[in-house]
Parts: sequence; C-alpha cells; structure tokens
Amino acid sequence: MVNVFLDDLRPCPKGFKLVKTVSECIQVIEKNNINILSLDHDLGFGRPSGFEVVKYIVNNKIFPREIIIHTANPFGRIRMFRLLNSNMPKNVKVVIRPEPLYL
Repeated sequence: MVNVFLDDLRPCPKGFKLVKTVSECIQVIEKNNINILSLDHDLGFGRPSGFEVVKYIVNNKIFPREIIIHTANPFGRIRMFRLLNSNMPKNVKVVIRPEPLYL
C-alpha cells in the first residue's frame, strides 16, 4: 500500500509519495492500493485542484483507508470534506489537518 501526498509547494512528509498534479495523483491511485491520501486544494493558478481528485475517487468508488485534507484554503477544505462525507464508506477515515505554506 502507498501513502500519497498531493501538493505543489509543501515538502513531502517521510513515508509518502509526492505528486504535484491532479493527473499524476489519479495515475498513482489507478495503479496502486492507497493507504493514506493527503490532499491540498490549490495546485497552482489555472490548474485543476485537489477537489478533482476527490470527485474522481467518489465517482469511481476508489477510496483509500484514510484521507487527510491538509489544504490551507478554508473554502476548498469544506468543499472536499462535504463531497467525501456524503459519499464515502463508513470505514474510511477523513482527517482535516490544515498545513501552513512554506514559501
């Protein structure tokens, strides 16, 4: 099982695979069993957001064991949580853990 960290700016925590784009994240999800999926919302101006990954896992019913929403964007955080909360299986754990930006 793989732990995945989706973020374009923050350093990747130990034990996680860093992905910086929605398409890269979806490719990893499609090819691996995901243990923990940690999501940022804002991935660069004009680029798809972490919300697209949430829609993908909900629409395809491919849920990791745990999802961490680490975005600092309060609107994006709530948006991702609401979609997950209304669609995920009861055994999936969702944690909201905003991380500061390190620029």
